Amino acid sequence: MSEGTGGAGGARFVAPGRSRLAARDLTLAYEDRTVVDGLDLDIPHGAVTVVVGPNACGKSTLLRALGRLLKPRRGAVLLDGTDLARIPTKKIAQALGLLPQTPVAPETITVADLVSRGRQPHQHWWRQWSGADERAVAEAMARTDVTRLADRPVDELSGGQRQRVWIAMALAQETDLLLLDEPTTYLDIAHQVEVLDLIRQLNHDRGRTVVAVLHDLNQAARYADHLVAMKEGRIVAQGHPSAVVTAGLVREVFGLESVVVPDPVTGSPLVVPGRPWQAPGGGATVVPGPA
Repeated sequence: MSEGTGGAGGARFVAPGRSRLAARDLTLAYEDRTVVDGLDLDIPHGAVTVVVGPNACGKSTLLRALGRLLKPRRGAVLLDGTDLARIPTKKIAQALGLLPQTPVAPETITVADLVSRGRQPHQHWWRQWSGADERAVAEAMARTDVTRLADRPVDELSGGQRQRVWIAMALAQETDLLLLDEPTTYLDIAHQVEVLDLIRQLNHDRGRTVVAVLHDLNQAARYADHLVAMKEGRIVAQGHPSAVVTAGLVREVFGLESVVVPDPVTGSPLVVPGRPWQAPGGGATVVPGPA
């Protein structure tokens, strides 16, 4: 496994240091199928970590285990040095927020009600709702541009709108650690960038530690402080994107021939796939434009 050590790029360099969330000898399985086997990982504190890799490599499974949605077959996930299995659920929810890949909203629930559920870990029997809860919900909805949808039923929204509502709920939870599984799913390119910029802003302004699973390697390289590349349930490389993302790594992990060049805007690694298929005996097919 290789370790990146730094370099110029869109995200800042984060030196290895204290880690609140870690995995030790982590083995994850579904019935008799092992997905992750003997994995060790430290999530850098106060950084944006992005996990990338091909389909079915164990990315989302790892994130589910980090959020205690999946019990390890062997090993443990540690929060501040304590096995998650030994920490009360409410205490975990106050420290760690998780947005799974395909969340399901209760039927007919409105946007405002769903986002408000992010405050449940902070409530007690003697104080059900407070001004702090109200402010957190309002800010989360404003940051994700869903305030105008507050009274709409979630099941009437488009896929992109629903995704932003779920992100708002995770933000309203106001945890120091935030786990996001494919947070840009269903979003057009403009809203993808908005969400990823929001993640960087939350990290910068609030010091939140973020772990996200992304499919888009170029977006991962642009926004991550720490990049983890997985294949077949193991970590192939991790570190700063400028040290990790190479043509060799893309070939090894994704089976894709490519050229890696500096992003003209951020300087972060930009993966350019190899030459596209061409018709035999000539150049690329030219499609005539309008006369």
